[in-house]
Amino acid sequence: MKKHVVYVGMIILCFLTLTGCMATHKTMSKGIVDSTFSVPNGDHTIPVTLTMPIGEGEVPVVVMMHGTGSNKDEAGNAYLMLAPKMAKAGIAAARFDFPGSGDSTASYELYSNTEAIRDCEAVAAFVSGMAGIDKNRIGVMGWSQGGTDALLAAGSSNTFSSVLTWAGALELGDMATPEMRSEAEKQGYTFMEFEWREPLKLSKKWIDEVDTMDVLSYAAKIKAPIASIHGTVDTTVPFTDSEKVQAVSRNPKSKLIPIEGADHLYGVFSGDLTLFEELSAKTIEWFKSTL
Repeated sequence: MKKHVVYVGMIILCFLTLTGCMATHKTMSKGIVDSTFSVPNGDHTIPVTLTMPIGEGEVPVVVMMHGTGSNKDEAGNAYLMLAPKMAKAGIAAARFDFPGSGDSTASYELYSNTEAIRDCEAVAAFVSGMAGIDKNRIGVMGWSQGGTDALLAAGSSNTFSSVLTWAGALELGDMATPEMRSEAEKQGYTFMEFEWREPLKLSKKWIDEVDTMDVLSYAAKIKAPIASIHGTVDTTVPFTDSEKVQAVSRNPKSKLIPIEGADHLYGVFSGDLTLFEELSAKTIEWFKSTL
């Protein structure tokens, strides 16, 4: 088994080297390999971590998008914890940083709804061509604004065979205060303040797009099944947002999945991961049944 792990790791490394992407590898646990690399996308590169099972033939892959002010490991390391769980279930997980987040060296000013769609497509296209990945079974998921981006990406193409959101938001315009809007109008950018990290430099384009892009209309275009997972006591993104997505979904397999008693963070900072374990289990169950 060890020889097989090394052999598969070498195949992945050779592929990434030939495509001009630098990669480092480590085996997380028996049968699972982490690959870290960058995917070029126009004026910036996208830091990606791919967690995948080995020795199982071709497996499906899920592209994971993070929320506002976060990174590819997500709040409370939620994606970092979820990825190996998915791999153990036979599903590869590709999580990445948007511009100005995590390991990205680009400015957050590049980030917008349309840029998120482009980044998601670039990552999906790259990982779907890797050894061990079934290019016909690609899923997408996102948390909060990442869920918004997942709906936009899936509604923009037929790349994704399954879609899942954790509290995907339909309205983001209220994140920009009147003062922020005025500043962006004058100079082309503004700053969003946070208690837990440095401010984000938001472009006027970001504000314009969250004001004008109808996320629900994108959701209505999605042919793939959509799982809307949402905490029942979420006060950040209304539970009704997920109900609205389900109401317009074209696929009869789409499903609203409530997490009883969960808020927007699913308990990842509480010291008790019971709700997060439920969230993880339902996420994996969804992709196992739809990819």
